[in-house]
Amino acid sequence: MSDLESVFCRTALWRSFARRFVVPRVLSDAEGHEVLEIGCGSGAMAAEVLRARPGITRYVATDVDPAMVELARRQLAGFTDRAEAQVVDASGLPFADGTFDTVCSWLMLHHTITWERVLADAVRVLRPGGRLVGYDLPDSRRSRLIHRLTRSTVRMISAEDLVAELTRLGLRDVAVKPLGIAGAYRFTATR
Repeated sequence: MSDLESVFCRTALWRSFARRFVVPRVLSDAEGHEVLEIGCGSGAMAAEVLRARPGITRYVATDVDPAMVELARRQLAGFTDRAEAQVVDASGLPFADGTFDTVCSWLMLHHTITWERVLADAVRVLRPGGRLVGYDLPDSRRSRLIHRLTRSTVRMISAEDLVAELTRLGLRDVAVKPLGIAGAYRFTATR
């Protein structure tokens, strides 16, 4: 994540965007009581999900960046009975197989050069019948330009490549659809 993106993830504008536009479009696909978020950034999405879904009993927000995890811990301070934030590399999740009902990824996969490995590990920690949900930016000229300008290390993922990988991993009900915001797409799949 670039410095500019890191700053943006801390703003009221991002929290408002998450609350008003993203959460309503993707939350309908998040099911269950135990949720893992990979690449939680500032924790803004985690806090919005927890507000919108009081039935979630355990939400584990993870990020590889210790500074972002510290911000996430502050965001989740009001949810300490059911949420935690941990420094974790998403390509090597420290959780047992079949731990979570839902694994979420909000605008994170394109920041991961080894996104196939990240998805494989996310699937590993999903319970049978569990859902993988999220959204990301497409492999488009605009997305590549934005990340080039912010000097981010990225590997953009086309919707077709994402569908192919989720299918290869043995998931069913794989869907990738336009989110309707800035060219982003949402994805869902069931283990």
